[in-house]
Amino acid sequence: MKPEKPIPPQLAKRFLLWFLRDDLAEEVLGDLDEQFLYKTTRTSLFRAKLNYWYQVFNYLRPFAINKSKSTNSNHYAMFRNYLKISWRSLIKQKMYSSIKVVGSALGITACLLIALFIRDELSYDRHYANEDRIYRVVYVDNDDGEIEKDVFHQAPFAGALKDDYAEIVKAGRYCDGELFGAGSKEVRRAGTIQNSYEKDFIYVDQELLDILQIPMVYGDLATALTKPKSLVMSKAKADKYFPNENPVGQTLILDNDEENPYTIGGVMEDSPANSHFKHDFLMTMSGVEFWPGEQTYWRASNYPTYVLLRPDTDPKQLEMKIKDIVKNYMVPSREAAGIADPGDIVNKISFELQPISDIHLKSADIDDELSHGDIRFVWLFGTIAVFILLIACINFVNLSTAKSANRAKEVGVRKVAGSSRGNLIRQFLTESVLYSFLSFALGILLAWSLLPYFNTIADKSLEFPWATWWLIPAVAATALITGIFSGLYPSFYLSAFKPVQVLKGGVSRGSKSAYLRSVLVIFQFTTSIVLIISTAIIFRQMNFILNNKLGFDKEQVLLLRGANTLGDKVTTFKNTLLKFSEVKSVSVSDYLPIASTKRNGNGFWKEGKTQEDKPVYGQIWRVDHDYIKTMEMQIVEGRDFNPDMATDSQSIIINEKMAKAFAFENPLGQRITNSGDVWQVVGVVQDFHFETLKEDIRPLCLVIGNSPAIISVKVNTTDMANLIQSITAVWDEFSPNQPIRYTFMDEDFAQMYADVQRMGHIFNSFAILAIIVACMGLLALSTFMIEQRGKEISVRLVLGASFGNILRLLTSNFVKLVLISLIIAIPVGWLMMTKWLEDFVYKIDIGWDIFLFAGILVLIITILTVSYQSVKAALTNPVENLKSE
Repeated sequence: MKPEKPIPPQLAKRFLLWFLRDDLAEEVLGDLDEQFLYKTTRTSLFRAKLNYWYQVFNYLRPFAINKSKSTNSNHYAMFRNYLKISWRSLIKQKMYSSIKVVGSALGITACLLIALFIRDELSYDRHYANEDRIYRVVYVDNDDGEIEKDVFHQAPFAGALKDDYAEIVKAGRYCDGELFGAGSKEVRRAGTIQNSYEKDFIYVDQELLDILQIPMVYGDLATALTKPKSLVMSKAKADKYFPNENPVGQTLILDNDEENPYTIGGVMEDSPANSHFKHDFLMTMSGVEFWPGEQTYWRASNYPTYVLLRPDTDPKQLEMKIKDIVKNYMVPSREAAGIADPGDIVNKISFELQPISDIHLKSADIDDELSHGDIRFVWLFGTIAVFILLIACINFVNLSTAKSANRAKEVGVRKVAGSSRGNLIRQFLTESVLYSFLSFALGILLAWSLLPYFNTIADKSLEFPWATWWLIPAVAATALITGIFSGLYPSFYLSAFKPVQVLKGGVSRGSKSAYLRSVLVIFQFTTSIVLIISTAIIFRQMNFILNNKLGFDKEQVLLLRGANTLGDKVTTFKNTLLKFSEVKSVSVSDYLPIASTKRNGNGFWKEGKTQEDKPVYGQIWRVDHDYIKTMEMQIVEGRDFNPDMATDSQSIIINEKMAKAFAFENPLGQRITNSGDVWQVVGVVQDFHFETLKEDIRPLCLVIGNSPAIISVKVNTTDMANLIQSITAVWDEFSPNQPIRYTFMDEDFAQMYADVQRMGHIFNSFAILAIIVACMGLLALSTFMIEQRGKEISVRLVLGASFGNILRLLTSNFVKLVLISLIIAIPVGWLMMTKWLEDFVYKIDIGWDIFLFAGILVLIITILTVSYQSVKAALTNPVENLKSE
């Protein structure tokens, strides 16, 4: 059977026959069909059809158009005439035209950059094969209306979901906590001695791999993580450690643990940038127990869990069903542990099924320890882009109406010569669309050139979509719509002039539109002031965060990472560092008050009260004897740990928050318990922030324990480079096969607020852009108004008006508009930023000085913008304007 012959696009063929001369139709169609068939053999059918359309449009030329269709011919001639007049008008008024085009281009640049940003944000997690059936299970705790959400479930939770509910095809888990050995590691290929630092290690169920259907380069997806001590690595990492070979079956040594090598079960494709699940190393959970009996324990929550639902399953109905897990599994577990009132959680705990495509943008109220976006900011930035584009459109409207006097006689003559109002409207709309297309062309070039800067401040890797088929049609359609929108009011306004009044000089200044121009200028500066207020508040909140009293000293603390590979030499290494005069103290602990260090969650009771009292939930950090001294924390009651007291192995130091949660009047000597361990309180440390300032300080306690991956070095030196060089020399003696890896605590702390800093940079950039666009319009408007009042100014100067009087006369109206804008912008900016600050438990108060700063700044910018032309007008010789009178 012969394959079907490709058919050219019929709509294009009909369009061609509609406008083409009859004597050319047969020959042209034959040539196009022949060329189309040839193209299908050399390229794809889609590209061949695109080329066919291109060739059709290429025949839209005067020689090819059917002249017998006089209406079409007249329309074409008229349109060509409109374009000529529009171009002449553009060339004649170079300054005004430049401001229109450049101002609009800047607005379009902002829109394009933010559109790329929004497109990227909305594209997250859409690439999975069964994306519409994959959900993340969210744990919801409703404690008397105080709702907390997280994604951490018990180890047997996933198995219970799959076993008890037929709607769930698969249920898979992962665990990425530093507490259990995920996160970062030192890595080397078996048979080599040199370690490399790698991050993004994570424990994963084979079931989760099946749910996500991650594409594999080598190995079988269905069995890649089924064996104990196996892992899947990304293609990029496989190329690094096993170049030009299939690494399946090879082994990696992690953290120098040669007794427990990991076998590579597969190599996966590198994770796309628009995925919330981005990891280079997936370690199996087959045969893994982080403590004895952990995989059947229903009271420790460490596993985010995903499910694959059967087609046509209603997630909301399933949410109601899986609530039974609370009474079927969690309550019996609490009863067996003798916890007081174990059934109180039945009405408190529920579950939500979150679509995987919602995770990136709709998880602001969910504790998941992931770095993701926020749908509120996406739409906020989108709104900013629209407002900046509106500011640019307002410039066009203002300048078009303001220059109406220059076009009034043209309108009058055209109407006397027989031109209808409809023809005039089309003429002015053509001008508007021409400006719009020029602006879009310039805007695209600016957006492309500024994209690297935008990627830097937004922490993105966006690329301009030059190769996408929809770019040109989308830009052309948007340019057309924008041009028509911008030109509607000027077109109707200018075309309404009456010939008799115009030719008699009745229209001289276009003053009837002065009220509208004032309203539009107010809108421009209101938007600019709101952006300035927002930028100032974000900057002040960021400064408050980085300089707030934290309860510890983050300055001059050097963090040496990967120290767990030192093994039993870590204490000797610590003592060697203490010999340096620049080193004040050294502590070994992975629990630090900065992100990406170990965390946990535990329930604590007073000794003997586990069956009577509700637990106090808090953190328990394992530290050494020098931890509090190195962090420069304050003991408010009792004492610090003492290495000479053997009993301190059973001692505990709690923070003020935990003492308050236990209602201890005198905490010292109190005994608390957790999971069978009992400690005696020997000290109370002043509360310190160990999460972001978006969260309140929670109960926490410190115990002596082993946690050796990070060494904190408190130093006192101005020559940090020389000290680091000395510490590196010591490190190389102890660990010659592993490069030293260090960071500074203050920099790591600042990194916790990278999202806030990015938002501030974006607001700052677009605030500047909005002000520039608004000032360009203001400059052109002030220039025009001063031109119109040239004779009035000269008369005033002849009559004795001073330079200051003229300056005040010309600037006062614009200053009034800015003051009105400020009055409108203050409540808008206050409401918007008050809402934003609600995300922070610890935040600044929005003071009046911020609004004063914004107002003064915009006033100064306005006066400077207007003053140039005003000073020029005030210094002009009156004779120049009055010699014709």
